[in-house]
Amino acid sequence: MIAIAAAALTSAVRAKPPRDRERERRLRISSTGRITDGTVLDAQQHAVAEGEEPRPMLVYTYNVAGVQYECSQDITRLRQFVDLHSCRLGLQVSVKYDAQSPGNSIVISEEWSGLRK
Repeated sequence: MIAIAAAALTSAVRAKPPRDRERERRLRISSTGRITDGTVLDAQQHAVAEGEEPRPMLVYTYNVAGVQYECSQDITRLRQFVDLHSCRLGLQVSVKYDAQSPGNSIVISEEWSGLRK
C-alpha cells in the first residue's frame, strides 16, 4: 500500500511541467533559504536553445563558506517584478540559497526580491 502511494506521488511530481517545478523551487527557497550578499554579472536576453525565443536571464555571483558560486536565474515568469535595464553589471543584490545545497539559489521570486534600489 505504501509503495503504491509513493509511486503515485512520484508520478505526480514528474507530471508537473518544468515551469511549475521551477516556481515551487523559487517559493521554497524564498521561504526557507538563507541570505547572503551577491553581485550581478549580467542581465539580458539569452537564447537558451536554437529556435526558442530569448529569455531574460540574471547572472550573479555570491560566496558561501569561502566557496564562490556563479549562477543564473531565468526570470521569464517574473518580468513584472524586474527591470532588466536597472540590473547593471556590479549591482549589489541579496541572494537566497538552500543551506543544504548552496548552489541552489535565487535573486527574485514571486514573494521576495533581493534586488536593491
